[in-house]
Amino acid sequence: MADFLTKKEDNYAQWYNDLVIKADLAENSAVRGCMVIKPYGYAIWEKAQAELDKLFKATGHVNAYFPLFIPKSFFAKEADHVEGFAKECAVVTHYRLKNSEDGKGIEVDPDAKLEEELIVRPTSETIIWNTYKNWIQSYRDLPLLINQWANVVRWEMRTRLFLRTAEFLWQEGHTAHATREEAEEETKTIIDLYAYFAEKFMGIPVLKGFKSDAEKFAGAIDTYAIEALMQDGKALQAGTSHFLGQNFAKAFDVQFTDKSGKLEHVWSTSWGVSTRLMGALVMAHGDNNGLVLPPNLAPIQVVIVPIYKGNSQLDSISQTALKIKSELEAKGLSVKYDDRDTHKPGFKFAEYELKGVPLRLAIGPRDIENGTIELARRDTLSKETIAIDKVTDYAVKLMKEIQENIYNKSLQFRNDNSYTVDSWEEFKESINNRGGFIYAHWDGSAETEERIKNETKATIRVIPVGNNNEEGKCVYSGKPSKQRVVFAKAY
Repeated sequence: MADFLTKKEDNYAQWYNDLVIKADLAENSAVRGCMVIKPYGYAIWEKAQAELDKLFKATGHVNAYFPLFIPKSFFAKEADHVEGFAKECAVVTHYRLKNSEDGKGIEVDPDAKLEEELIVRPTSETIIWNTYKNWIQSYRDLPLLINQWANVVRWEMRTRLFLRTAEFLWQEGHTAHATREEAEEETKTIIDLYAYFAEKFMGIPVLKGFKSDAEKFAGAIDTYAIEALMQDGKALQAGTSHFLGQNFAKAFDVQFTDKSGKLEHVWSTSWGVSTRLMGALVMAHGDNNGLVLPPNLAPIQVVIVPIYKGNSQLDSISQTALKIKSELEAKGLSVKYDDRDTHKPGFKFAEYELKGVPLRLAIGPRDIENGTIELARRDTLSKETIAIDKVTDYAVKLMKEIQENIYNKSLQFRNDNSYTVDSWEEFKESINNRGGFIYAHWDGSAETEERIKNETKATIRVIPVGNNNEEGKCVYSGKPSKQRVVFAKAY
C-alpha cells in the first residue's frame, strides 16, 4: 500500500495529501474547500477530544453550546475583531428558496431576505459575550469557565485537508474573571494544558510563547501559542490562548458588582485547538510507509492478524488470539482481531502499517505449537518473537516505550533543526536552505517584522515564555534587541 504514497523526500505536500486519503482519515467533499472526516480519522479526533475534555474539566471548566449564527451587528462592536475576520466570513442573507421561473431549478426567494444578515460562526466571542451579559451581575457569578465543542467556518480559498479548510471542528473556551490577574493566569494555564496534551498524548514537542502584535488574535491584548516543527522544516501553530482584557466586556457591556459594591467590567480569555491537530499528527510522525500513531491517541493500539490455511486452522488460532485480545483489553488496550477471509495476511500487514497501528501481532499454526507469537512495532518497523504467555505484559510495556520513542524522535528532529543566527545573511541562508526554527534577535518593530516576512516568508512564531534576556542586535535592522525570538516558515 505504501507504493501508492508519494515519497516524502520527493514531494512532501503530495505525500501528506496521499497519506491523509490513503489512510482513510479524510477526503475532499462536494463542497469546495470542505472535507469529509472518515470514520478512522474521526476515531482519532474522538480520542483527542476525550482526553482534552478530561483536562478541561479537571481544571474546573464545563461545556455548553452557543448558536452557529451570529448577527452581523455583533461584529461591528469590536473593531479589531471584525477587521481580523471580515475577509473570512460566510454571510446568510436569505432564509428560503423557491422554484425558478423557468421551472428548471431553484433560486433564492427575494421576498425571504433576513432583516439582519447572519454570520456563520468563524469564532464565538461576540455571540458568547452578548450572552454573558445576562449571566453575570455580581462577583458571585465569577469566574465563568465555559468551553464548547463546535464547528466553525472561515472562507479559505487555498485549502488542504485538516490544515486549512473552509469548515473545521474545534473547541473554544471563553472565560470571565473578576480581575486582570485571574484572566492572565487562566490564559497561561490553558497554554500549559495544550503543551502537556501535545507532548504527552500527541508525542509532539512544542515551543511555548506569545505572539507578536502582527500575529496575535484579532481583538486580543496578548496571544499565547504552542508551535510544533513538522518534518519538512515548517512550523505549525498547534494551539492558542488569548488574554482579551476587557475589550469584549466593554463592547457588550458585561459588568459585575465587586465585593465593595463597585461596578466593573469583567476580564476575559478565549482559547482553542482544532482538527488541525490531525494534520500535525500526520506530518510530525508519518513516514513513507504511512502513519505512525502515538499509542495514547491510536484508535487501535494492537491488531492481531491470524495466518492460516482453511477454517480448521483459523478456529484453533482464533481461540488463542481471542484469549490474548481479552487479556489485552482487560489491561485497558484497544485491540482488533482481524480474521477477515477476504484479504491475505500480507495485505493486512500493509494496511495496518499504513494506518499507523502501534503494535501488530501475527499468529499461525506453528506459533500455536511453539507457544510463541510475532510482534511488529510500527515506530521502528522491528519484529521479534516472544512466548505467548508473556505477550500481555510485554504489549503494555511496549505501549509506553513506543509513546516515548515517538516523542523523543520528534524532539531530536526539532533539536537538529533549530538554529541560532546573528546576521541577515545567515538568516536568509538558514531559512531558505534548511528551514526549521530560527532563533534570532529582532528589534521589536512591526516594520522590521513585515520586511523579514516579505523577503523570506518567515514569520515570528513565538516570543518564548521565560526567555532569558540577551542583549543583541536585530538580524535585519542592526538595532538593539533584548532577546531572541523564534522565526520559521509556517503552515
